[in-house]
Amino acid sequence: MMSLAIGLNLLPVFLNSLRESFGTTLLTLEQLGRLGALAFTGLCVGIVVTGPLVDRWGAKLFVQIGNVLIAISLVGMIFVPTYTTLGFAVFVLGLGAGILDMVLSPVVAALNPDNRSSAMNWLHSFYCVGAVVTISAGTVVLQMGWGWRTACFVLLPLPLALFGLFARMIFPSIVSDEKGRTFGTILKQKWFLGAMVAIFLGGATELGMAQWLPAYAESALGFPQWISGIGLLLFSVAMAAGRMLVGAFGSKLDPFQTMAWGCGSSVVFFLAGSFLPIYSLALSACVLAGFTGSCLWPTMLAVTADRYPDGGASMFGALAALGNAGGIFMPWTVGWIAGIHDLHIGLAISALAPLLMLPVVLGLSRSAHPHQIS
Repeated sequence: MMSLAIGLNLLPVFLNSLRESFGTTLLTLEQLGRLGALAFTGLCVGIVVTGPLVDRWGAKLFVQIGNVLIAISLVGMIFVPTYTTLGFAVFVLGLGAGILDMVLSPVVAALNPDNRSSAMNWLHSFYCVGAVVTISAGTVVLQMGWGWRTACFVLLPLPLALFGLFARMIFPSIVSDEKGRTFGTILKQKWFLGAMVAIFLGGATELGMAQWLPAYAESALGFPQWISGIGLLLFSVAMAAGRMLVGAFGSKLDPFQTMAWGCGSSVVFFLAGSFLPIYSLALSACVLAGFTGSCLWPTMLAVTADRYPDGGASMFGALAALGNAGGIFMPWTVGWIAGIHDLHIGLAISALAPLLMLPVVLGLSRSAHPHQIS
C-alpha cells in the first residue's frame, strides 16, 4: 500500500517544479494537468483490467507486476529527456498503482476471513502512511534543491525491496474452486448494487476533502502555503490513525455501526470546516474529517467480502473502480460549486457524500449476514 501511495501522491509534490524541466519553453498548466490525467488513466486501466486476470492467474504475479511497473516508471522519470516520455512514465506509474490497488484488498480479505474489517482497515492505513512518506520525502528533496528527479530516486528502493520480499512468499487463492461464482451473478444482487453506491460515496467523502484541502486552506481560510501543505499531511495522518484504530478494535465493533458513526461525524466536520468563523478551528475540523471518514472505504470492502466471500478479484475491482469514480466526481463538483459561489459553499457540498451514504449503510446492515448464492 505504501508503494501504491507513491503512484498517486508523488506527482502533485513536484508538479510546479516540472515547468522548467524541458528546454526553454515553460510547460503550460494544461500540460501539467495532462500529466495528472495520464496517471489517473493508468490507475483506472490497472484496476479494470487486472480483476479478471487475477481470478485466472493468481494474485502473486500481479502484486509483483505492480511493484515492477512502479519501479520502472520511477527509473524512467529520473532519465526522461522529453515531456512526452515523462507522460508515458507517469501513465506506467499510475498503471502499477492501479494493479496494486485492485489486488491487495482481495489478498488480505482471503488471509483474514474471520476478521476482514480490522484487516482491511490496517491494510488501507498504510496507504495513508505511504502518502505521508511520499509527500514528506518529495518536499524535503525539493526544499534542498536536489530536483524532482532525485525525489524519484529516493523513493525507488521501496518497490524494489517489496519485489524481492514478495518473491519468496506464498499467496492465498482469491477464488475457491468449489464455491467460485461469476462476477455477473453477484452484480445482479441488490445488496451488492447498494454496496457499490456506498463505496462511491465513501470515495467521494475521502477524496473530496483530500483534493481541495490545501487550496481551501490557502485561498478561503487565508493560511500560508506551508501551513496548507501541513494541513494535507495531517489529514493523511488522521486517516491513518482512524484506520489503525478500527484495525486494532474492529473485531469488537459492528462494522455497519462504525461506518454509520463515520458518516454522521464526517457531515459535522465537513460543515464545521466550511463555515466556522475561527479559521484555525475550521482547518482543524477539515483535518478531523480525515479521521472520521477513514473507515468508510476499507470497511465497505470488508463487509462486501464477508457477504460474498468467493466474489474474487473482479468483485474488488468493481468496488475499487466505483470508489475511485467517487473520487473523480466529488472534487469536480466542489470546484464547480466553488466557481458559482465560493470555496466555502463548494466544500460544504461535499458533506452530501457521507450524508447520503448513511441511509445506504443502514439499509445494507439490515441484511448483513453472510449470503451464499447457489
